[in-house]
Amino acid sequence: MHQEPSLPPGLPPEGVPVARALLSRRSVRGFLPTPVSREVIEGILYLAARAPSGTNCQPWKVYVCTGTVRDALSAELHAAHDAQAAGATEYTQEYEYYPRTWREPYLARRRRIGWDYYGLLGIARGDRGRAHVQLGKNYDFFGAPVGLFFTLDRDLEMGSWLDTGMFVQGVMTAARAYGLHTIPQAAFLAFHRIVRRHLGIPDGEILLSGMALGHIDESAPENALNTEREPVSGFARFLP
Repeated sequence: MHQEPSLPPGLPPEGVPVARALLSRRSVRGFLPTPVSREVIEGILYLAARAPSGTNCQPWKVYVCTGTVRDALSAELHAAHDAQAAGATEYTQEYEYYPRTWREPYLARRRRIGWDYYGLLGIARGDRGRAHVQLGKNYDFFGAPVGLFFTLDRDLEMGSWLDTGMFVQGVMTAARAYGLHTIPQAAFLAFHRIVRRHLGIPDGEILLSGMALGHIDESAPENALNTEREPVSGFARFLP
């Protein structure tokens, strides 16, 4: 069963809601089909838009898909996922999200979440068939009724990538205020041309990430996944 991290010591009472939103945010891989209203989605995006950005340029753009648009996109993505597994070579990454060469400590962390995740589902190491099916659930947004796609004008520089990352974090945190969950998804990057065509994204925008949004399915075994975090002492240096 998933266990949320404990609140930090010395937290003032007025900070509890914010802390709980941050601590309860997690990557959910099993959603209920319960609809999410446009009003709620707009509320989440309104809150997230308070993210900071250099000179207030607010570079992020969001494409929201639901209903028949979501379903048609999902169907073509599943077909492309199967074709790629069969050897199709026309699908290329929009950009390289992950390191080209894995090294420690990142390799161990990557392996750990993979083993824990597939272990919950009873997928043995080397079972490529079941792993392929499970990976394919990305393209159904893990059952969520809402898909979000975040883009950025291609001519913008790295600072705008950082700004958009803060905005995306805001979306995930704001979703918790509505009792909803999310998962950011890099799995769409190989099929960015398909996403672009279905959603009308111009070539002048780079697809940064997708995201599923909806109500968590508490009965899904994969949602029991507990991911570890480094202690503050592991990544922060305090210099007197």
